[in-house]
Amino acid sequence: MKYLTAEEVSERYRGSISVGTLRNWRAMRIRSAYVKIGKAVLYPVEELEMWDNKNIVVCRASKRLTMDAT
Repeated sequence: MKYLTAEEVSERYRGSISVGTLRNWRAMRIRSAYVKIGKAVLYPVEELEMWDNKNIVVCRASKRLTMDAT
C-alpha cells in the first residue's frame, strides 16, 4: 500500500486542501483515514482515491439543450 504525507496530499489537491485543514479534519475525525507512526501522519492513497470517487460530479445535458440540437 502506498502512503502520502499531509504535504503530498495538499499537493495532490493543488493546494485546495491545506495541511492545516488536514490537521483540523484529523482532530475532528472527518474525511479519509490516516495512519500515525510516531509523529508521522500518512494517508493511504487507496483511501484518497475512494474519497475522490465519492466526490465525482456527473453532468447531464438538460432536456432543452437536447431538444435544441435536433
